[in-house]
Amino acid sequence: MAEFGLLIREAKLKASDGRTAEAAEILRGALALWRGPVLSGGGGPVIEAASTSIEERRLTAAEQLFELQLALGDAAELIVEMRELVQQHPLRESLRGQLMLALYRSGRQAEALDEYGRVRELLAEELGIDPGPNLTKLYEGILRESPDLAGPEPAAAAPVVAVALPAEPPSTLPYDLADFTGRDRELAEILQGARSGSEQGPQIVAIDGMGGCGKTSLAVRAAHRLAPDYPDGQLHIDLRGYTPGDQPVTAGIALDTLLRAVGVPGNLIPDDVPARTALWRGTLVGKRLLILIDNAADAAAIRPLLPLSPGCLVMVTSRARLVDLDGAQWISIGVMPPEDSAMLVAETLGAERVAAEPEAAAELARLCGHLPLALRIATARLRNRPRWTLQYLAERLRDETRRLDELSSGARSVSATLRLSYQALDDECRNAFSTLALHPGSDMDVHAAGALLGSSARDAEDLLEMLLDVHLVQQPEIGLYTFHDLVRSFAHSLLVEAPEDSAAVERLLGYYLTATEVACDLLYSGRRRRSTGIEPSEAELPRLATPEQARTWFRREQTSLLAAVTLAERRGHDRYVVCLARNLVFQLNDLGLLEEFGELSRVAVAAAGRLEDLALLGVSLSNLGVACWKLGRLSEGLEAARESRDVAVRLGDVYTQAHSESILGQFNSLLGDFSAALGHMETAIAHERELDMPRAEAESLTILSTLYEQWGRYEEARDAARRSAELSRKLGQHEGLPGAITDLAFAHVGLGAYEEADRCLAEARSLYGDAGNEVNLALTLALSADVENRLGKPPRAPDQAELALDMMRTNSSPLRRAKVENVVGRLRRRQGDVAAALALHTHAHELASSLSYRIEQAYALAGMADALGDTPDAIRYRAEAEQLFTDMGVPADHRRS
Repeated sequence: MAEFGLLIREAKLKASDGRTAEAAEILRGALALWRGPVLSGGGGPVIEAASTSIEERRLTAAEQLFELQLALGDAAELIVEMRELVQQHPLRESLRGQLMLALYRSGRQAEALDEYGRVRELLAEELGIDPGPNLTKLYEGILRESPDLAGPEPAAAAPVVAVALPAEPPSTLPYDLADFTGRDRELAEILQGARSGSEQGPQIVAIDGMGGCGKTSLAVRAAHRLAPDYPDGQLHIDLRGYTPGDQPVTAGIALDTLLRAVGVPGNLIPDDVPARTALWRGTLVGKRLLILIDNAADAAAIRPLLPLSPGCLVMVTSRARLVDLDGAQWISIGVMPPEDSAMLVAETLGAERVAAEPEAAAELARLCGHLPLALRIATARLRNRPRWTLQYLAERLRDETRRLDELSSGARSVSATLRLSYQALDDECRNAFSTLALHPGSDMDVHAAGALLGSSARDAEDLLEMLLDVHLVQQPEIGLYTFHDLVRSFAHSLLVEAPEDSAAVERLLGYYLTATEVACDLLYSGRRRRSTGIEPSEAELPRLATPEQARTWFRREQTSLLAAVTLAERRGHDRYVVCLARNLVFQLNDLGLLEEFGELSRVAVAAAGRLEDLALLGVSLSNLGVACWKLGRLSEGLEAARESRDVAVRLGDVYTQAHSESILGQFNSLLGDFSAALGHMETAIAHERELDMPRAEAESLTILSTLYEQWGRYEEARDAARRSAELSRKLGQHEGLPGAITDLAFAHVGLGAYEEADRCLAEARSLYGDAGNEVNLALTLALSADVENRLGKPPRAPDQAELALDMMRTNSSPLRRAKVENVVGRLRRRQGDVAAALALHTHAHELASSLSYRIEQAYALAGMADALGDTPDAIRYRAEAEQLFTDMGVPADHRRS
């Protein structure tokens, strides 16, 4: 405050001597000392009075500066700054009058008069008074276009005299960080760009990136490397475009600083910016200087500082890519790669501490989002707290609501850094930024963004691109946008529970529900549409005209769709939970994502229960039954399927009843009760035919075919599989077709028709393609290897049996893994690899026994006995297998071999 007061007095003296331009520059310097509100909210009436007094001094200085600038002929360039202060102090008439005068002198008479109307309404509403006589007189003068209000004529430009550089080349670069780490690729790119040369003007290399990503440190490192190439000097100027508590440096002050740095005496520096620019450029003619312009907010702040002649290098850093800075070579930097983050943590914290907790160090880097500023703050806190372990700080950072608070140390703060980027946005972008943070997924496309914002996809894309320009969002690929983890945390900190946020979330959920309905109709022909009780979304949908487009969209949006269900559950939108889950389970089942299928089905059952909607409950329980069957959770699945059937019977919902009967048939088949299973399947298929549900009938027929094959009734298994395949072909859908054809191949193997089985399996493999359901594809590959061996064909390269085993090792279907291991175990025994056969059958037996999967338990025991030969264990295993086969009614001459 003492320095501020001295500068104010000096400015008054200069102004009284008629040295208006010098007084204005001094006042700018005084106001640049300001660091935001003083003692804000920090105590009682005494402190508040002191705070008010200090703020008044600042405002008075600002008004004096505006008065001097207006006297110098400035007008248009003052309006933005004046408006900001008027918004902060809307009842201050003197400030409003200066804004009105600046607008009038800029040829914006209507806006000047409008400002008077605003303040008159505000004064009447707030205080019940009219504007004072001075403001009223100004208003009347503007109305009649009084010549007294015209600004002064611009002063004639003083002749520019170039000044020789000092003998000792100036160097004002900041020091190069001793622990600077990583960024080798970006550094090489900057050095290459700087050395590529320009014959028409200065070489300009500009670096953009989000706040805290280390732009300045990287630019300083590059500048020191390049310094020998610029013997006439290396200069640094911080424009403070994004500096907490600081006003951006004006072009006049920046030029004054640079001119003095190259040895121009203060008395030779002109008052106005154009003359200073001319002197600056004239002084650099024929010179080789490196100029680092740091922290620029816009291209307008940079242009007056650019030399015109070649030989100079200008390096620029900015949070935004300043696309209107012509001739610049832009280099964008993002967060650090994980390996560079690890190096930075080790360098700043010490290799020994990192070596003692390597996993915690890696987690720390991840929680800091690999952002250099966050990493340096975190390691600084650890250095200052030697008793803290890396694991302890990582645990504190796991709480997303506290993460930004933890990443603050002294004057450095990730939150403050991000807030400056946010505050530089206009109102529309700020609102969009916080609203888009409601999206629950890692990535969002323009259609989801449009739904959230209540706009078209094109308008949403424009806003996203603006946020991308200032690095508040990232773009992992064309059409997709994402928040950096710390930016997302910052955006969440801005959110307050408001009706518009709830409306945005519901728009997003409605969009996802409508889009998944359309995608499911394309992918799963014959699927019965059910009433959701929710109006279709009016949001613009992505292009979903073909099954392939729907499949691509589903896979790309899968994570976001699952997150949307969680969001709906958290906000109490249970109907969206159930209806979205019903659509998603089709895709999860197709992709073999069984754990997700099961968890989503449980969430849907709970939501349907809260809604007390029996129809939705029945469907959700039925889906849960399917998931449990595939996951091998037979007890839970049986209970869900029975409850689903009972609910359907109570409601007279024959569709859900048929599906539940089919699932009950599957469970009884797995448990080895083939007669009960057959009864359920016959009931299900009869209902499905009566209701004309070919898709559901095709699915039930594959279950029936598998039941018959396990029972040794191969002709009936063949007929059921053929009928299922025919229905799938008529429907034009392929997700169930390769499974039906594989079932048909199993029936042919039981009948000894190996050539027929081989043809079926070739077709099934071609239908799966490269991106098939691995759970089903693994069984097809295992049986293919078995059949080709029976036909005397050499094994393929790579071995299909091994591919099948590899797929099942990473899959969550123990039922399918047991069956695949038994198929490959029999193959390995025929190939003479008894040890491999025994290991496979033994593991299949463990899985099947734990699940009560009786048929595969029996085949595993038989395989173990065959592998062990005539040993006591083999005799015991064979007897146990025979007992299981007898209990299930599988004849000895109708078993797999």
